[in-house]
Amino acid sequence: MSGFLFVVPPLVGHINPTVGVAAELAARGHRVAWASADPGLVRRLAGDEAVVFPCAGPVLTGEDGVRPAELRGPEALKFLWEKFLVPLAEAMAPGVRAAIGEFGPDVVVADQQAFAGGLVAERLRVPWATSSTTSAEFTFADALAGMPKVADWLDTLLHDLRGRIGDPSGTADPRFSPHLVLAFSTPELVGPGAGAGAGDRIRWVGPSMATRPTSADFPWTWLDPARATVLVTLGTANTDVGARFLAECRDALRRRADRVQAVIVDPANVLGANGDLDDLNDMGEKDGKDDKDVLIRSSVPQLPLLERIDAVVCHAGHNTVCEALWHGVPLVVAPIRDDQPVVAGQVVDAGAGIRVRFGRVTAPKLGTAIDAVLHEPGYRAAAERIRATFRAAGGARAAATHLEELAGATPSKEAP
Repeated sequence: MSGFLFVVPPLVGHINPTVGVAAELAARGHRVAWASADPGLVRRLAGDEAVVFPCAGPVLTGEDGVRPAELRGPEALKFLWEKFLVPLAEAMAPGVRAAIGEFGPDVVVADQQAFAGGLVAERLRVPWATSSTTSAEFTFADALAGMPKVADWLDTLLHDLRGRIGDPSGTADPRFSPHLVLAFSTPELVGPGAGAGAGDRIRWVGPSMATRPTSADFPWTWLDPARATVLVTLGTANTDVGARFLAECRDALRRRADRVQAVIVDPANVLGANGDLDDLNDMGEKDGKDDKDVLIRSSVPQLPLLERIDAVVCHAGHNTVCEALWHGVPLVVAPIRDDQPVVAGQVVDAGAGIRVRFGRVTAPKLGTAIDAVLHEPGYRAAAERIRATFRAAGGARAAATHLEELAGATPSKEAP
């Protein structure tokens, strides 16, 4: 039996992929614990029984609640690193040290944006692996070769951070463990040559899919099997900027009501939710009006819903894209910031979807893109091809086996 400590930021999209890996390790008889600035969020996603060591750091109201919504491009990158990632690492470091001392892990599994995990593990001479929850980081790292000023700026930030919380004589980049990097995607989506700079320590395990605790009570009988169903979601990070885009999506989909049904996820209620079960009967009727075309919900059980979805319109968040493609569902992607433009490019280059401009797209253009991914067979064929590579990669089981090998343990019999 080995011990594995998962060090994660307080971000939903960075915790979710590790939940299945942790569950698989536990099912094989290993000890599993977490270190996080938001223990409540970890337990909500991983289960109430999760062992979580608390760390200091911001507890966000959304996945990215600390950053001004208007920031884009270089300004957003600068803010992310200087105002969030580096301060988060400094705040988490004492808690990570305490967790390692108390739990005694054989391996630390550090999220790519939880720098304290890798730096503290290096300082304490504990083997550590990187949990790469977005493949865009590989593309960005490769691109730095052509951006020497940005590369120097990041190197300086990381060097100074290592001096404060890690081993000043260390050399490892906390985003890429020298021992093992678990990439929750496949080269068929990411593209040839991605991650070449990280060498053969990358293991492409595909998405880690696991049953998630959910309180979403979804009206399944509302779905009409005679029409295609489209899911529209901007994830948990973009509720502050999504009103116009969601309204355009709603309008585009209502114009296709004769052949398309839509489920729109609207956590901030910017559209005026029509999906509360207290007000919606099995036929989709609300307040005396028959709305069988668009269902607006604050949250949905996304994984089971994707089994019945024909297309997804989203912000190109890595988790949403991978979950859609895991089900062979083509996409319309409208990236907003961060890794999303890179992930959107991966979808388009793979032939599995169409990219539109988040800030400028209109209902007619959205409708044309939705029609294409629904009715032109090439998009679904490409999505099915990616689906096959995802499922062959092994997911949580493959990741657990690689972690066992790093721990020096004889790989256990995989859980059924």
